[in-house]
Amino acid sequence: MMRHIKLLTLIAFVSLAVAGVTSCSSTGEPQPEYSGTPLIILDTDIGSSTDDLFALELLYRYEQQGHCKLLGVVVDRMGEQCAAVADVMNTYFGRDDVPIGLVRNGIPSPKVWIDYGALPSYADEEGNRLFRRSVADYSTLPDGWQLYRRLLAAQPDGSVTICSIGFVTSLAQLLASGPDEYSALSGVELVRSKVKCLYLMGGVFGKSVEPDFNFAQGLNFAHEFFKLWPGDIDIVFSPMEVGQEIEYKPEQVLADINWTDVHPIKQVYARCNCNTGQMMWDPITIINAVESDESLTLSQRGTVELTSNAETIFTPNAQGNCRYQLPGSDDWNAAILKKIRAATIAFKK
Repeated sequence: MMRHIKLLTLIAFVSLAVAGVTSCSSTGEPQPEYSGTPLIILDTDIGSSTDDLFALELLYRYEQQGHCKLLGVVVDRMGEQCAAVADVMNTYFGRDDVPIGLVRNGIPSPKVWIDYGALPSYADEEGNRLFRRSVADYSTLPDGWQLYRRLLAAQPDGSVTICSIGFVTSLAQLLASGPDEYSALSGVELVRSKVKCLYLMGGVFGKSVEPDFNFAQGLNFAHEFFKLWPGDIDIVFSPMEVGQEIEYKPEQVLADINWTDVHPIKQVYARCNCNTGQMMWDPITIINAVESDESLTLSQRGTVELTSNAETIFTPNAQGNCRYQLPGSDDWNAAILKKIRAATIAFKK
């Protein structure tokens, strides 16, 4: 979800703190590392680039196979129509019980690359809506940071994996939050207690590519996130350059869903111009989170600074909590695309 943007001029550097990586309970006592089924919260700016749709579909498929449990979806692009898109996806794929949170005080007018916000109202030739929804009133949805607090407080210590594939607005708001009915902990301490790892689609660590799009769209939120994220909770970045070579071409998408017209992703590709250089950045983050670090080629540990130009500066440090994924070979890229296609084909009804 990266594109070239005008560089911002204010110069500021915010560094992630460094610390060890031991999981702690709310009492500060070291806890055994959680090793059960990955418990995942998806944080997405769904409603623009289509790789969010494939990332969500991958999660449904992994869950169907018993490889993870999807706890909730935080929609980090403002507008009830974006929450409705997530609702359509959850309902269509049989996960209408998955709670949705919606950012309300976020980035005012982020760039939209592929406008499929009308997906919930798509209709057939007779005017019948193609897709059901499960949320009756989107105004009743909790703010994204509030859903985070509710979900995190209910999970075992050190058990939750967050997959952030859009903006970090709701994460910044979560970190800045205080005690509430769900937990007596501050947002930072709640994350420190409950989160095992953050897999983040963001950052640019290669050369001769533009700065990070997601961070730049909401730079103040991104700075707050980097300032507050606890330094003893790992972040694995899936940077722009990794997904840049993995394209799921529109004609292949349509061919892979040739068994029906009533499919949300197919309808998006049939009605919108998706031949925009849309690459599969976001699904890589999901694959990394579910299949674990053993499937990755990662950098050494270090810290990451975010500049005023949305550049991500990595500094090696053995005690750092940050690593980033290195670009893969042509064979690796092909294997990733095969996984994404397999999830699409698997849901044939």
